[in-house]
Amino acid sequence: MSRGMSFITNWRRSVKKNDNQTDASQARDILDGPDYTNQLSVINNSAMDPIISDFGCSRSELSLALDDCMAALDLFLRNDFEKAQARLRSRTKDSMYHALTYATILEMQAMMTFEPQHIQTAGNTMKEAQATCQRQRKKSSFSKSYTEEELHAEVCYAECLLQRAALTFLQDENMISFIKGGIKVRNSYQTYKELHTVLYSSGYSQGENHGHFEGGVKLGVGAFNLMISMLPTRTLKLLEFVGFTGNKEFGLQQLQEGSAESTFRSFLCNMLLLCYHTFMSFILGTGEGDVEDAEKLLQPYLQKYPQGSIFLFFAGRIEEIKGNLDAAIKRFEECCEVQQEWKQFHHMCYWELMWCFTYKRHWKMAYFYADLLSKENTWSKATYAYMKAAYLSMLTPDDCLTFGETAFTLFRQVPGLKQKIAGKSLPTEKFAIRKARRYLAESPIALPAPPLEMMYIWNGYTVIGKHKELTEGMLTTLNEAQAKLDSTPRSEFTFDDQCLLSLLKGLCLKHLGRHEEAEHYFTLILCNESQIKYDHYLVPNALLEHGLLCLEQGRKAEAIRLLETAKQNYKHYSMESRTHFRIQAALHKAKGAGENGINVSSSP
Repeated sequence: MSRGMSFITNWRRSVKKNDNQTDASQARDILDGPDYTNQLSVINNSAMDPIISDFGCSRSELSLALDDCMAALDLFLRNDFEKAQARLRSRTKDSMYHALTYATILEMQAMMTFEPQHIQTAGNTMKEAQATCQRQRKKSSFSKSYTEEELHAEVCYAECLLQRAALTFLQDENMISFIKGGIKVRNSYQTYKELHTVLYSSGYSQGENHGHFEGGVKLGVGAFNLMISMLPTRTLKLLEFVGFTGNKEFGLQQLQEGSAESTFRSFLCNMLLLCYHTFMSFILGTGEGDVEDAEKLLQPYLQKYPQGSIFLFFAGRIEEIKGNLDAAIKRFEECCEVQQEWKQFHHMCYWELMWCFTYKRHWKMAYFYADLLSKENTWSKATYAYMKAAYLSMLTPDDCLTFGETAFTLFRQVPGLKQKIAGKSLPTEKFAIRKARRYLAESPIALPAPPLEMMYIWNGYTVIGKHKELTEGMLTTLNEAQAKLDSTPRSEFTFDDQCLLSLLKGLCLKHLGRHEEAEHYFTLILCNESQIKYDHYLVPNALLEHGLLCLEQGRKAEAIRLLETAKQNYKHYSMESRTHFRIQAALHKAKGAGENGINVSSSP
């Protein structure tokens, strides 16, 4: 048997053991296999071009299934969620596309609600969809030919693995569960690589549903390249992704091409791009997403589905990150009005409305939406209570009377509301609990401007920085907090609070173009590093922001030095993973590199 066929045989055997063995034993089978280290070169061997079987002329069961799933997806995008699910549910045992589409809808629901029951149901349903795909995959590992159905089963199987991994990552931002489930990622990655090779091989002939197959490959290859390009280097090392590389530009290109066609995966490619440009690039990056691209991607869907909740939500988010807060608020409110079936869309809007009113410094309205979330959503009761307390702390005692609760009592409740999702606490929740602990003292020292600190954690200063009046307003609030801090007796928290205000003032000054003053405040934090007692996250983040400022001024070498210092010299601080994602994004920008780890060409 040739070395190439030996690899394919071993690889398929290792993947098929998935239903019967644990992830750990699968990882051993693959990593210890004699051909593992040569996988990448073997997959690109032209001698292995598969021959695709003749498909015939009449419309196949596969074509009819795809049409039915597209119709169900259309119902979903028109807010007819239950009818869409009912249409899919009856065929999940015999049709891979019905099973995958149904599981994808449940996963979207779980990602929006964070309800443990929804997460478990989505995970189990995706696992069942994977089993349905497995039954329709190619049985013989000796034959180089695929039927069209077998190719589609491969791409659906890989997508199930990818979505299961995505659900795991969403549950645990610090990647521990993601590492434990690394075998799913590895198998999915290798399957997409092989399919990408099949798609562009000389032996491949287009079948009746070629467009849907090609869209599936572009979705997977694009998602992997984009995801891996964003991972911090040390996370990649921790995951031991042997041979894994990710080119951000190539990933975006693949998703762009996938979204441009009218295929089953167009919508998912579009959603991934919208999520990257409007959320991932802000929360896990430095705000480098392309808002114009996001608007172009959204426009045709918004025209076709003018009342589609998911598109109204993204329309609101685009206005928000452009700094058009009144337009954003209008869109989010519209999103809440158009349907009542899936309340989770409302909760997503409440979260964004809370931040819109925070940016406007309308503390009472921000409190109102935090309160709605605390009553209706279970994602993080501790975070919601913390935000309610934070907003009340910005009001006078008389103003607080109308709400029937005080900042002090709410802050004290926060530690008791801690919860775990899939065995892990949310990083934002841990941060809120750490900050609220000082209120457990008999005579607590108040936090200085807590909404403005949490706003930094969610990269809100990049949003307000686009509008001078919003930034100046926030700077005024910070100066008021500074005056209050200066007038109170020194305590064990004084240096921490002073450094926090310095970081936030530096950010506002940077966005106002007052670069020398901003640099002074960032440097001040480093000078007081030894005095910081609790908020150790401030130092690496000050280095990060100082580095970004230097980058903005063209001082590239200095920027890289500051960013590398932040990356290498600090550990075990609050929101560490998120900071490392941002450092990685800043280093990519500084070095002008699209790839992560190893130079790559335009390949999966």
